[in-house]
Amino acid sequence: MTEKKLKVINKLGLHARPASMVVQSAMKFQSTITIIKDEYTVDAKSIMGLMMLAAANGTELIFRADGVDETEAISKMEEIFNNGFGEEI
Repeated sequence: MTEKKLKVINKLGLHARPASMVVQSAMKFQSTITIIKDEYTVDAKSIMGLMMLAAANGTELIFRADGVDETEAISKMEEIFNNGFGEEI
């Protein structure tokens, strides 16, 4: 299992378009990828789960991947978040 804490740095937070980016990227991996915010744990491959997190700018999320490509999966999530989803930071 690989785990990484990532921070939402884009101005508008994890709204529909960034959530879609996370889901589309997560779907490319065989590993199970979960996202934890406070007491909530959601599947990174579920757009509804991501939207329910209501992760605004500055929110810290824990990404946990488990499977054959877990390291690559976490690296991709980190890349997406550190890029601010290609939006204004």
